[in-house]
Amino acid sequence: MQPSDPAATEAGPTFRASYFLRGVAGAFSVPGVVLMATFVGFGGLLHDVGFPIGAGLLSTLLIWALPAQVILVGGIASGAALPALAVAVCLSGVRLMPMVVALMPLMRGRRPNLWLELIAAHFVAVTMWVEGFRLLPKVAVEGRPSYAIGLGAGLASVSMIATGAGFYLTSLLPGPLAVALLLLTPISFTILLVRNARERVDWLAIGFGAALSPLVANTPGGLDLFWSGVGGGTLAFFIARIWKADRA
Repeated sequence: MQPSDPAATEAGPTFRASYFLRGVAGAFSVPGVVLMATFVGFGGLLHDVGFPIGAGLLSTLLIWALPAQVILVGGIASGAALPALAVAVCLSGVRLMPMVVALMPLMRGRRPNLWLELIAAHFVAVTMWVEGFRLLPKVAVEGRPSYAIGLGAGLASVSMIATGAGFYLTSLLPGPLAVALLLLTPISFTILLVRNARERVDWLAIGFGAALSPLVANTPGGLDLFWSGVGGGTLAFFIARIWKADRA
C-alpha cells in the first residue's frame, strides 16, 4: 500500500492567526490608502445628508461596497421606500459576483472550508479583488484563507476609521473635494487594471469594457459596471479563443 499524501488527508484549512495578521498588514498599501481617502468622502456625505454615523459605519461593515452604500444613503435621504432600496442595493452588489468567482480559487486552501470561504467572499470588492490577485499567489496555499480574511478585515477596518474621520472632519473639507474623493477608488481600479494587464486577452477585456461603458450607462439597478465588465470580458475571452484556434 502506498503511503498517503499529507495534503490529501488534510482535514481542511483552519484559521491561522499568523497569516491573518500578515493579511491585515497587507491592507496598508497604496490601494488601501486610496480606499481610505474614498471613505473619507463617504463620511462627509453621511454628515451632509444627516445620516447617523453608527448606521454609516455599519453599512461599511455589512454592505462593503461603496456604490451600494451611496445608493442606500442617498435613497434614505430622499425618502425612497425601503423595499425598493433593498432591491437596488442587492442589484448593485450583483456586479461583485464575477469578482468573487474569479478570486475564490486563490482564497481557498488545499481543501474547502465553507465558513472560511464565506467570510473571505464577503470582503471581495474592487480593492480586495485587485490586491488579492497581486498578493495571494505569494502566500502558501494553506495560509491563503486566513490571509484573505485578514486582508479584507484590514481594508474594512481602515475604511470604517476613514468613514468616521470624514464624518467628523467634514466641516474642514470643501463640498466638491468630499465628492471628488468618492471617485478615487474607480480611478485607482482602472490604473491597477492597466498595470496588472499581462496577456492580450487582458488588454482586450479592458478595451471592450471601456467601449461598452457609455452604452450601458445608467442601467437600472446600478448594473452598468457589471454589464460592461462581464460583456467586455466575455468578448475578449471568445476572441482570444478564436485567435488561439487559428494559430493552432
